[in-house]
Amino acid sequence: MNLPGEDEIRALHRRFAPDDEAFELVWTHCRIVRDLAEQLRTTEDPDLVRAGALLHDIGVHRLAPGESYIRHGLLGRELLRGLGLPESLARVCAHHTGVGLTRDDIVAQNLPLPPADYLAETPEETLVMYADKFHSKTTPPRFNTPSAYAASLVRFGPGKVAIFEDLVARYGPPELNDLAERYGHAVH
Repeated sequence: MNLPGEDEIRALHRRFAPDDEAFELVWTHCRIVRDLAEQLRTTEDPDLVRAGALLHDIGVHRLAPGESYIRHGLLGRELLRGLGLPESLARVCAHHTGVGLTRDDIVAQNLPLPPADYLAETPEETLVMYADKFHSKTTPPRFNTPSAYAASLVRFGPGKVAIFEDLVARYGPPELNDLAERYGHAVH
């Protein structure tokens, strides 16, 4: 599989980011997710995990003003497909939102997505999706503890919390303090 390296991925973020602020925010977040995924990785393909983590949010750069943020995963998938990158990499973009979106979630919540299941299916998709839960691009950006992220899922029902708890049991909680110090973001 022909996967882009970190310099190529950084150049893609730079190319598609609407401005320097967006580039810095998304690129920093993606590097943090890469660092978290590498910390948590077990048997997953390390190159696909690295590239997937660094590209999972590239679709944020393609959001039109006022467009729902939840669409960024599909926009990222379309972008990577259009660049001729491997489907396994493009899928990471579309399958990392929350702890997975089902067709029923989309219909019940009237989400602006084509009704389908957007669930992490491969070990690499699952690991990137899980690592992504521990850092938020809020203002200011912050790290999320497992308990803080689980609390944010309560509004989506006990099933979503249970999925996350299963992931915590499978991968364990990440070590956040060193990353928080390195990147200068608080732990919530």
